[in-house]
Amino acid sequence: MLLFLNVIYVLIAIAMIALILMQRGAGAQAGSGFGAGASGTVFGARGASNFLSKSTKWLAIAFFVISLFMAWNASHGNRAATPAAEDKGLMSEVPAAPAAPATGNSTVPSAPATVPAAPASTAPATTVPAAPAGNAPANPEPKSQQQPAPAQPASGG
Repeated sequence: MLLFLNVIYVLIAIAMIALILMQRGAGAQAGSGFGAGASGTVFGARGASNFLSKSTKWLAIAFFVISLFMAWNASHGNRAATPAAEDKGLMSEVPAAPAAPATGNSTVPSAPATVPAAPASTAPATTVPAAPAGNAPANPEPKSQQQPAPAQPASGG
């Protein structure tokens, strides 16, 4: 139904564009009196303006009625979906937050009861050595750290 209505909608829009472009403006009669234009007798002496303007009027009415119906259908057509069936995308994997207990001050949201722990990092922890006491230099040379051995290439053969 909506596909058919969309096709009709586009055809009406194209027909309106064609009919509007075929109509002559108000200043077109003044130019034809001086020989600047041919007299448009395709639809008759007075029939062209009446036919084109009436056709444009009815196509415009149909265009606006279809526009209003499609807008109404888009806003009221999806009411059958329940909130549980609503697609949340990536947020569907996040558990729902528990309901906050009612408090006397309703303007300040309550903080969550538990804070989730940060994931454990796979990088080794580094420590900063304490400043040396006494007459030791301010910037001691860092101890050399043992580097991992380079990976041995697999022998294939």
